[in-house]
Amino acid sequence: MNRKPFTRRDFLRAAALAPLAGAFAAHRPSGGSTRASSAPAATARVVLIRDKDMLGPDRRIVPSVVEKMLDDAVSVFFGTKTPQEAWNGMIRPDDIVGIKSNVWSPLPTGPEIEGHLKKRVMDCGVPESHVGVADRGLLKNPLFTGATALINVRPARTHHWAGVGSCIKNMITFVPQPYLWHGDSCADLAKLWELPHVKGKVRLNILVMLTPLFHGIGPHHYSSRYVWDYRGLLVGTDPVAVDSVGVRILEAKRREFFGGDRPLQPPAHHIRYADTRHGLGVSDPARIELVRLGWREGALI
Repeated sequence: MNRKPFTRRDFLRAAALAPLAGAFAAHRPSGGSTRASSAPAATARVVLIRDKDMLGPDRRIVPSVVEKMLDDAVSVFFGTKTPQEAWNGMIRPDDIVGIKSNVWSPLPTGPEIEGHLKKRVMDCGVPESHVGVADRGLLKNPLFTGATALINVRPARTHHWAGVGSCIKNMITFVPQPYLWHGDSCADLAKLWELPHVKGKVRLNILVMLTPLFHGIGPHHYSSRYVWDYRGLLVGTDPVAVDSVGVRILEAKRREFFGGDRPLQPPAHHIRYADTRHGLGVSDPARIELVRLGWREGALI
């Protein structure tokens, strides 16, 4: 039988999803929506990195600090000595890469993060003409309709229809009518990941937790009262696991702020359903290995 050679790129991906001697362990999430009761529980790894110096005295992002946070998180997640080694395992020079950002004006991904991700992709040998950074108009953007690899990055916030806006939901601008996905609190957002422009292409998910929004009322809510300086990033290859950790942090902040349980309204059950209905990834905290880097004070998890 002819077998495809096991490449260095394959090794780096396997390293992120299999036990690593003397390093951090992770296991590939289940690929299906049903699991045999006798099978071992699938696990996923998520890196949480925080740095108290991420914001300057004027509360502006310090680019050098955020860049180092991204690099350190990626290196640890993939178990590589350098961040570029990890990126070389994700991206080939002949890839067309779409960096799926988020431009919601009160809380955008921001040029500091977008610019560094683009640089790392180009350092893999990808020409600038083959790298796109966008949120909207994707179906008219050849760098996204023709993408061979996607990097998914967006800030975490509460959301009027989905409970939270996070990595799973960030793919909704790959459909022409996003409002059609709002039924039952956006319960089946995981189906977005079966779209031809998305399926099998997302190399990395980054949930930006620098200044998350943990509460709001109404479809376009935003209040600085409900934003806090968490100064963190969540990084992983499993969007369900990344979102699951992010929601736990938002819920913990809500308990701290309101002085008791204050469930998200509507509930962010699309994250659980992404696991139990659609087999996209791992939502159960007991099956998520959380690797903590950097500043620990006020981590809430």
